[in-house]
Amino acid sequence: MPGLFALAPHAPVVPVVVVEDAADAVPLARALVAGGLPLIEITLRTPAALDAVRAVAAEVPEAVVGAGTVVSAAGAADAVRAGARFLVSPGCSGRLLGALRESGVPFLPGVSTASEVLSLLEEGVTELKFFPAEAAGGVPYLKSLAGPLPRARFCPTGGISAASAPAYLSLPNVACVGGTWMLPPDALAARDWGRVEALAREAARLARQAVPSGSGRARPSRP
Repeated sequence: MPGLFALAPHAPVVPVVVVEDAADAVPLARALVAGGLPLIEITLRTPAALDAVRAVAAEVPEAVVGAGTVVSAAGAADAVRAGARFLVSPGCSGRLLGALRESGVPFLPGVSTASEVLSLLEEGVTELKFFPAEAAGGVPYLKSLAGPLPRARFCPTGGISAASAPAYLSLPNVACVGGTWMLPPDALAARDWGRVEALAREAARLARQAVPSGSGRARPSRP
């Protein structure tokens, strides 16, 4: 089974979605896919989250839907039963790592320090979430990790915007970025899926422009 970064290699921007009403999940996912962002992380932060994952998995086959904010073994199992095709955590403990591995789907455990990266590399995990990206040092910090820890590949998330995303995507150890800038609260409140699609299209174009011509992104295998 491929790692997460190989599931949608041409869409290195991952929308990080908080769903308050499960009825919004399908039209929202369709708007993101139509805009060129098929890799969708639905965070387990609301009571509607698992129903949202379930609905997107069943009704939007073009989407690669996953669950974020996975903080327990039970949460990982519930998300996979709902149809999540990948899992993302804000951090990682030994127990959680075991649950992520047992889930049977690709996963991104969260890290914010070199020691955490090294610990997961020792466990054979090379695909990581860098969180909270801006607060933890941003582009300069990730750039400094590329030399001593070249096997690690990151999806930075947390505080990233349309303006800052290209700098992250230009780094050799960054495979994708996660963000919410294509999901403005007023557009979601108004259910303005056309605006979401337009912003997703801009994000997808931004990502393509950030990849130097002829330089393929690394696609690590599943840990």
